[in-house]
Amino acid sequence: MKKPRFDLWSVFWAILALLYFFIPLYGTLDFSLRMKKGEISLLAYSIVLSDPKFLSSFQYSIIMGIISVTLSVLIFVPTVYWLYLKLPKARPVVEIITILPFVIPVIVYVYGINTTFGRPPFRMTFNTFTTDILMVGGYIILSMPYMYRAIDVGMRTIDVRTLTEAAQSMGASWTKILIDVIFPNLRIAILSGSLISFATVIGELILGDFLLRPALGPYMAEVGRDKAFEPAALAIISYALTWISLGLIQYFSRGNSTQRQLTGR
Repeated sequence: MKKPRFDLWSVFWAILALLYFFIPLYGTLDFSLRMKKGEISLLAYSIVLSDPKFLSSFQYSIIMGIISVTLSVLIFVPTVYWLYLKLPKARPVVEIITILPFVIPVIVYVYGINTTFGRPPFRMTFNTFTTDILMVGGYIILSMPYMYRAIDVGMRTIDVRTLTEAAQSMGASWTKILIDVIFPNLRIAILSGSLISFATVIGELILGDFLLRPALGPYMAEVGRDKAFEPAALAIISYALTWISLGLIQYFSRGNSTQRQLTGR
């Protein structure tokens, strides 16, 4: 049996990549702790977390994120399921459509929303409720590549046709098949897509800025124009939320794999 060869170049590039990522992160963290001259303190974090405007913008983004993720799941799970079951030839077209948010700049997209829905006959930007509807729709589109691909990957791991035929043979309706069969088998994929989409919504700037809504992204940009240490603290808080989301994905995915091994599935 051959011993695994130690690849020095692979280790070198891995270390270089880690340094490229973590050195700026460490610099931001260190700077955020230097608000008191000559000592390390959490003063910048204390100021940010006690700011009523931060709390209101954070709450607003959390609510918008939950609504957007919930609607995304309700839209994309049935859509991807139907594509696999009835329209497999349309999948390449849908995949191209779902990557458009990566191709079209967000500023162009938001300008289109403003010019289309901000004037007659829609006039949806004239009150907060309809503007929030536009925000949710925008968030769904911007997070579409992540949600669609997470559900698509999950759908590939199950035998959609066999599960559907088995459920239909027992008299289940389409709604019951989705709720009792498809959703439970996609719970890890849905969780992964939801957490990544949620993190995307929390950090989004341009949509909230142009639609004049009190989201977290515009608040971070506003603080960054006038202050030095607080924006660094906000950046670390944003990083922490992202890493918590990724950690939850990893935790639940590992738990699901362990359960499958124990049950022999």
